Amino acid sequence: MKLYPLKFNSIYLEKIWGGDKIKTILTKDYGDLDNCGESWEISSIAEFESVISNGDFKGKALSKIIEEYKDNIVGKSTYEKFGNEFPLLVKFIDATADLSVQVHPNDYLATKRHGGRGKSEIWYIIEADTNSQLISGFNKYVNKEEYIKTLNEKKIKDILNFEIVSKGDVFYIPSGRIHAIGKGILLAEIQQTSDITYRIYDWDRIDDKGNKRELHTDLAVDAINYEFIDDYKTNYALNKFVEGRVDVIETPFFSFNIISITENIVLDYSRLDSFVIYICVEGLLSIDYYGDKLIDIKMGEVVLIPNSLNNIKLIPQKASKLLEITI
Repeated sequence: MKLYPLKFNSIYLEKIWGGDKIKTILTKDYGDLDNCGESWEISSIAEFESVISNGDFKGKALSKIIEEYKDNIVGKSTYEKFGNEFPLLVKFIDATADLSVQVHPNDYLATKRHGGRGKSEIWYIIEADTNSQLISGFNKYVNKEEYIKTLNEKKIKDILNFEIVSKGDVFYIPSGRIHAIGKGILLAEIQQTSDITYRIYDWDRIDDKGNKRELHTDLAVDAINYEFIDDYKTNYALNKFVEGRVDVIETPFFSFNIISITENIVLDYSRLDSFVIYICVEGLLSIDYYGDKLIDIKMGEVVLIPNSLNNIKLIPQKASKLLEITI
């Protein structure tokens, strides 16, 4: 059977800090969940593996379609490196309370300690309440000893960098960077396939039994990058636009671009040895992939374009915006 753009069943996770924006803004139906905090859109995490929801491959697991079509799905170099494991995890996150302050290990440390991969990620702010903020990095130069001292004295908030965010903001969170998503934020997250997180601080919250959540203080100390930089936000407003696309950031793990579509756009991926992920964060459009085959994508939907599909036409039904992710 011929390959085509793949959609997947969303996997909804209830979180105590979750809200209703995944339903009200992204128009997803997560059933009877009280607080939907995350919607996983593409995942090869074993217990949360994505299943195709459209076309001839409907019902087939992501790893199985990669096993069958190999580099035609993900690209030659990606298949050689990752095999049947999809290298990225794509999700939406809705926070009605501040998430814990945390850090992720790099590949070396994750492999050494857990036999897994590290976790670098990128956030795109879809919606944010007035004055919503997140944490990215430190607000000054900090060494390991100073960090431990402020943590023990319960003054860690004094050294964290808080950022007020707006719709369209982008933050790259490389492994080792201390971070937290704040209340009132709905975002798209693209990350390495990893679920390793070290929780550092949880705002001294307790559960209904009076217990605090587990912290990973000792593990985090050697995972943190203690650097300080002047601007943690990825500023792309002045980057060059080419046919509606702006190149936002290229990382060692993925490239992240934004495509604004008000008229038909033809994209040639023939030189790209990679799959393409589209995340629709505004509008509604059609994807023409064989010259006469169309698939729609609306706000809140994610589509995986296999590596073998080289020529794509984007046809807006109204002004739309896609996040474009490649390896």
